[in-house]
Amino acid sequence: MRAPRKPERKRHTPQRRSPVNRFVRAILGLFAAPRINMREDYEKVRRLQRQFTAPTPASRATDYQIPAEHGAHHIPVRVFHPREQRRKTVLVFFHGGGWVTGDVESYTPTCVRMADLTGCVVVSVDYRLAPEYPFPAGLEDCYQVARQLLEDPRPAGIDDPNDIVLIGDSAGGNLAAVVSLLLKERGAATATRQILMYPVTQSDHNPETSPFDSVREHGHDLRLTNAEVWDYFDLYTPDHDQRRDWLVAPLMAQDLSAQPATLVITAELDLLRDEGEAYGRALEQAGNTVHMHRVAGALHGFIALPRISRSVRDAYEVINTFLDDNSLAEQHPEATA
Repeated sequence: MRAPRKPERKRHTPQRRSPVNRFVRAILGLFAAPRINMREDYEKVRRLQRQFTAPTPASRATDYQIPAEHGAHHIPVRVFHPREQRRKTVLVFFHGGGWVTGDVESYTPTCVRMADLTGCVVVSVDYRLAPEYPFPAGLEDCYQVARQLLEDPRPAGIDDPNDIVLIGDSAGGNLAAVVSLLLKERGAATATRQILMYPVTQSDHNPETSPFDSVREHGHDLRLTNAEVWDYFDLYTPDHDQRRDWLVAPLMAQDLSAQPATLVITAELDLLRDEGEAYGRALEQAGNTVHMHRVAGALHGFIALPRISRSVRDAYEVINTFLDDNSLAEQHPEATA
């Protein structure tokens, strides 16, 4: 397997890095996640996330379940309806949380906001979490939902599978990218578009060995830290050898051809910034249509901020432009088994 590519000169906007002085960094550090041992306290984090989630009116969301392959279990999904539906597009969303935290409940405010700001129906997938269900359980759940919706979207009220866009943030961006690769490898129907928000694309987040500058620049005192990422990987992939597999680290994939038209959104002050952009470049080099956008001054996880946030407004402006480009579906190469 090939090693992750080192960052090249960036050709996508925004190009410049905003200076972050010590005072600004100190202020931003106040928003860093609590310094907890995720390997021991992940259950507490899950409970806290749910406690701070406001209830959603029944008219805005519908819960149902999709059977996994061979009926082994059922995968819960929650469908969010926008106040005003402006597009036929359906966003199939895989939430973040390091494959360990997060669920449809804690991500409900984010999904309601996503539905309203895009005018799209959003289908949020409540995949199984580590460490109770380590890799590849959560990935297989996301794959099963995507495959079934793409093969026969009518039971979910979707008229055309070309209307389906895979989207995820952080670990969910990782899952969206890997699901797209897996659909192609298994010869299944594929999505025409995907949106990857500050995705995890490789597994080396050690400042001493990582090929990416953002790991060293932003991995110790801001929203997401190197230590947290290590904890997440320990819970998701306790077998260290698995972390070099493209099913965990899509940047390691040897064949990135025939992938959906892709929008990669990164956050300037995020340790995952460079690896997300490296994955976008790798997709582009493999012949795919790729748009990349770096949100200036943004921290990891900014998509969960209120809609008045400048970072949120910036991101959704780019997302809506991407969704409005109808030519992207026509450019999508046919996947081969």
